Amino acid sequence: MDRVALTSDLGFSRIVYGMWRVADDANTSPEHVAAKIQSCLDQGITTFDQADIYGDYGAEAVLGDALRANPTLRQKMEIVTKCDIVAPIGKYSDKPVKYYDTSRAHIRASVENSLQVMGLDVIDLLLIHRPDPLMDHHETGAALDELVAEGKVRTVGVSNFRPWDWSLLQSAMKNQLVTNQIEISLAEIRPFTNGDLAFHQQHDHPIMAWSPLGGGNLMTASGQLADRMDTLAKDHGVDRAAIAVAFLLAHPAKILPVMGTNNLDRIATLADALKVKLDRESWFMLYEAALGAEVP
Repeated sequence: MDRVALTSDLGFSRIVYGMWRVADDANTSPEHVAAKIQSCLDQGITTFDQADIYGDYGAEAVLGDALRANPTLRQKMEIVTKCDIVAPIGKYSDKPVKYYDTSRAHIRASVENSLQVMGLDVIDLLLIHRPDPLMDHHETGAALDELVAEGKVRTVGVSNFRPWDWSLLQSAMKNQLVTNQIEISLAEIRPFTNGDLAFHQQHDHPIMAWSPLGGGNLMTASGQLADRMDTLAKDHGVDRAAIAVAFLLAHPAKILPVMGTNNLDRIATLADALKVKLDRESWFMLYEAALGAEVP
């Protein structure tokens, strides 16, 4: 599988396995989770995406149990996690309101907890999960730099940031932010023209794309876009999901789709998108259908 370099010594698989639903599966045993990981590894998918909040703050522990039971897996994986969302669920169920916390104390506490519950010595990539309207960029930037210097995280980035949010945080950091994880798909095409993709492409920042299947809606949709996806899927001998992901892979901005499913059969086909090479005409056929109109 193709890989994308985030730094001189850290690369990610072009497709990332998203673990936001791993704690929602009826079977969260270490053996079952390890089977999902191994299925990804067999396809060359080595990058796994987590967050402290996933699974009501329980998904990281599910992964950790699998890694402790199968210690050789960790050496084959890059692990991403996120922090800063405090929601009144799980361990924060006593909180009166959902909020973001990018303070040094919260970031450090979140990282220490993530390392402990996942049984890791180091997190490969830490992301600030959501822009915080109360962020002190000097405090947040210094906290992230400290974690890199201490070897607790290898590198850092953000999620759901707009270009100005990125620039603010980067201005207070010694280390370079390496990626932004944003929503982008045939169901969410605004980043192609609102400046988000252009900003990161200009600066050669690889983009991680969450919900590349539109939260599953692209798989059940009907209409012109669905018809065009199905036609291309038939032509290439793949399913609709592979076409939706290939649409993102075709873009020169180095988009890394984050694919999440608990179904082992679906996991086994995640790399099918790499079999599809969309030409410009096919790409614009999909884009036009997603726009709902001919391009200007």
